[in-house]
This record gives sequence, C-alpha cells and structure tokens, in this order.
Amino acid sequence: MSPKQTNLLQGTLDLLILKALGPGELHGLGISRRIEQITHGTFLVKPGSLFPALHRMEEAGWLNSFWGESENNRRAKFYRLTKSGKGQLEVETEEWTRVAIAMAKALKAT
Repeated sequence: MSPKQTNLLQGTLDLLILKALGPGELHGLGISRRIEQITHGTFLVKPGSLFPALHRMEEAGWLNSFWGESENNRRAKFYRLTKSGKGQLEVETEEWTRVAIAMAKALKAT
C-alpha cells in the first residue's frame, strides 16, 4: 500500500459505491476506477471487496444491474442506482458528514 492509500473504514465502501454510481451506470471495473478517481487515489477497491458489496447492495434494493458491453467490447455487468439507492446515498452522506465533522472537532480538541 502506498503512503497515499489507506484502508476503508467500516461502512465506507457502500457510500463510495453509491457516490460513484450517482452520475450514472458503470460496470464493476468502472466503479473501482471512479472510487479511485473521486478519492484522489486514497482508496483502491479490489474485486474481492467490490463484488460482494455490489451483490449485497443489489439484494438490498439499492442497485439494479444488467449485462452490456464495456468500452473494450467485452461483456460486463453494469450497475445503476435505484430510487431506494438514491435515498440511501442521501442518508449515508448525511451520516458520514456528521461523523467527519465530529471527528474533525475531536482531533482539534485540546
């Protein structure tokens, strides 16, 4: 792991996946690349973590999927947010914002 990267905290992956899919549908590798992009390389999500999370989130009703062709003309499974997933993105964003503010205050405390 490079000094720029860090381990994901519990519950972070779901929010990052939901956020990555906010603008539109992506296949698995696209989701992983988008997360790396939006976190400026801080989080690299490997398939062993990503695909179980996508499956769990699809079962929860936050995502739906369909088969299509990737930019390399290969068959790939694409994911998109459902209405429930958009709502979950809002809920988790609010929760993490509260946590981040609280942690920032705690770290600045003397």
